[in-house]
Amino acid sequence: MYPSVLVGYEGTKEGERALRWAVEEARLRRSQLVVCHCWRWPYPIGHVDLDLEETVKRMGLHVLERGVHQARELAPSLRIQKRLADGPAYAALMHESYEAELVVIGSHEQGSPLIGSTVLQLPGRAHVPVVTVRPAEPVHGRVMVGVDGSAGSDAALAFAFEEAALRGWRLEAVHGCWEPGAVAGSDLALFADHEELERSCGALLQRAVAAWRHKYPRVEVDTSLIMEGPRTALLRAAERADLAVVGDRGTGTVRSLVLGATSTALLQHSPCTVAVTPSVGRA
Repeated sequence: MYPSVLVGYEGTKEGERALRWAVEEARLRRSQLVVCHCWRWPYPIGHVDLDLEETVKRMGLHVLERGVHQARELAPSLRIQKRLADGPAYAALMHESYEAELVVIGSHEQGSPLIGSTVLQLPGRAHVPVVTVRPAEPVHGRVMVGVDGSAGSDAALAFAFEEAALRGWRLEAVHGCWEPGAVAGSDLALFADHEELERSCGALLQRAVAAWRHKYPRVEVDTSLIMEGPRTALLRAAERADLAVVGDRGTGTVRSLVLGATSTALLQHSPCTVAVTPSVGRA
């Protein structure tokens, strides 16, 4: 078994962007690349036509072969595997992700409707980081990571520092600390004293980053404590980044959500590519 980067490829321009990112990711990590295409039976369940089904499957295989060919052109020395699956892309990629280091998928323009899409379903359930590639090409040489002291943000820091080290990019750790609804009642008094809030949240931010600074001493790091809500702070910071990294959920209290509100907002509205990391211990 080789470490692998899994990419979902469907032959669209979004899929091609994801493929390019995944090829570079696999090259930097010295991993193999697994290209997965999911074909779907376009008729209602119960409609049986074996000849037509075989035709649809062959069309899917053709799309997959095209993706593999493009990957080999981009990185001739890369070890590449291919997977043809049927059914919803989310389910197939979930199954394949159990043997991957991370998953890469494409995304439409920021602000496009995502309800029920693979872009929301997969990051909320995968046990490895999921990178959702935006149309914008990397120009800033910067990774932005959201920090709030949660288990999710610690996992995000680990992935963000690793990506910054692999790519030689600068890292910005951002804490949007104005979130009264996410703290215990005993801490609400902090929001009446801005100086104390800055001191307390600033200390949290520095503690969270300290261990990773030590592990990755060559990564240049900026820390930004912002007196705004996390969604606003991270979306603004994403405008000066090429990759935004967040945990699957932060310190919010709505546990029934598959993804936290901030992670969902980044996937919906971030101008740059977004990586969502699973909390430690999530199945």
